[in-house]
Amino acid sequence: MFSEFPASRRNLCALVVLFAALALSAQAQYTLVKISTDNFTNSDSVHKTEVEPDSFAWGNTIVMTYHVARRPGSVGWGSADVGFSTSLDGGKTWTYGYLPGLTVNYENGTYGAAADPSVAYDAKHGVWMISTLPLVGLNGNNGLIGDVAVSLSTDALHWGNPIVIDDTHLDDKNWTVCDNTPSSPYYGHCYTEWDQAFGSGDVLMSTSTDGGKTWGPGKPSADQAGGLGGEPLVQPNGTVIVPFEGFGLQAFRSTNGGASWGNSVTIAQINEHGDAGNIRNPDLPSAAIDASGKVYVVWSDCRFRTNCNTNDIVMSTSTDGNTWSPVSRIPIDPISSTVDHFLPGIGIDPATSGKTTHLTVVYYYYPVSNCNDSCKLEVGFSGSLDGGASWSGGIFLAGPMQISWLPISDGGPMVADYIGVSYSNGMPFGVFAVATAPTGGLLNEYMYTTKQPLLPPDLAARFSSADEKPILGAHSDFDRKAYYDDGHHFPIPATRHPVKPDAN
Repeated sequence: MFSEFPASRRNLCALVVLFAALALSAQAQYTLVKISTDNFTNSDSVHKTEVEPDSFAWGNTIVMTYHVARRPGSVGWGSADVGFSTSLDGGKTWTYGYLPGLTVNYENGTYGAAADPSVAYDAKHGVWMISTLPLVGLNGNNGLIGDVAVSLSTDALHWGNPIVIDDTHLDDKNWTVCDNTPSSPYYGHCYTEWDQAFGSGDVLMSTSTDGGKTWGPGKPSADQAGGLGGEPLVQPNGTVIVPFEGFGLQAFRSTNGGASWGNSVTIAQINEHGDAGNIRNPDLPSAAIDASGKVYVVWSDCRFRTNCNTNDIVMSTSTDGNTWSPVSRIPIDPISSTVDHFLPGIGIDPATSGKTTHLTVVYYYYPVSNCNDSCKLEVGFSGSLDGGASWSGGIFLAGPMQISWLPISDGGPMVADYIGVSYSNGMPFGVFAVATAPTGGLLNEYMYTTKQPLLPPDLAARFSSADEKPILGAHSDFDRKAYYDDGHHFPIPATRHPVKPDAN
């Protein structure tokens, strides 16, 4: 059965009933699988905590990576080390461990802490990569923050010591991707993004052509765009598109294998509801690409809600990185609902494209946006089988969690700045932090996936937002600023505003 329901007053009651029925019927269909644990005992972390995962899949192999043992906000940034969980059988079984030689807490590392892991695979060289931000500025008071490094593996289970890409000690929010299309003129090029948060503020890109063993210097966009949270993606023709958060959402690209980078363009403004409970949410973009090279970018935004009273997950797409579609709402819940959606992660089946593109979005949410001190945090997902033209209603995965069960970062109680979804042989698996009540004076926040792939039930209704329009004059319900860093210590000055953002 396949149904589409435009949001309108005429069928609002039917929408509410259908969304509620779908959520209730879906709760028992997805079994959580804990894939890791915090075994560290270092004194500068809050233990039994894991946050901020990313994932990537190639064939039957899925690699998920995340912080382990988050350091509290009163101490500074990062975590005791970066962990990984690997499945070699398409998500049936998992093996976890920690990256060696990265921090002082594990196998002779030299850095005091680490953060911001992302994972990639280089098909040409047969190498897995976990990109990290090893930290040197551990308390934020000395004008330093981190370097950029990458750890390599040929089997996704045994990892080498980190290779440092940039050692200026000024960096934040790194991300790595590889060109895995054999017909691309730049097949086997890998690209690592970061921003020099405590220095120039530029979003920088470095290129490797030898499986991550060596890397070139960080290069800015032609207009030296500033911001953070870039997630580079590679089209089948070798063009690299880098969506990032600057003044709103922006993007730039390279068409010559990273030899140079073009000017930035504006994707959209960000209109953001301030999430309750002071939960950490820098509202970074999450991006994925289909088989044709079409890029999908999602983030949390309140432009479709009266008075910006809650966030939806919204989306913009591009086929070339220069021109972007108007912002559309993913209709997870009715537009009149009280649900606040945030921290999305998007995944796309890389074998699909066009009107049959398969997409999955995993996200956190509050069932009641205006929850103040009684917020209940949950995890859900929504799926599309038609390139985002229609979506399943929101499907419950985990929760409810109390905010007091989360570690306190420099940006508030934390589950993530980003989460991940990857497709293995057409099957989507998400990775996300789930917290339960503390025991014995310790927290209980770990990484989870699901036993079943994140496919909506066969009979799930589908919903379209094609008839919906943003609220005229929509804007954030707080004084939202742009920053070079995810801890919001360094605002981007207005003098670096590239162009006036469009009305998307």
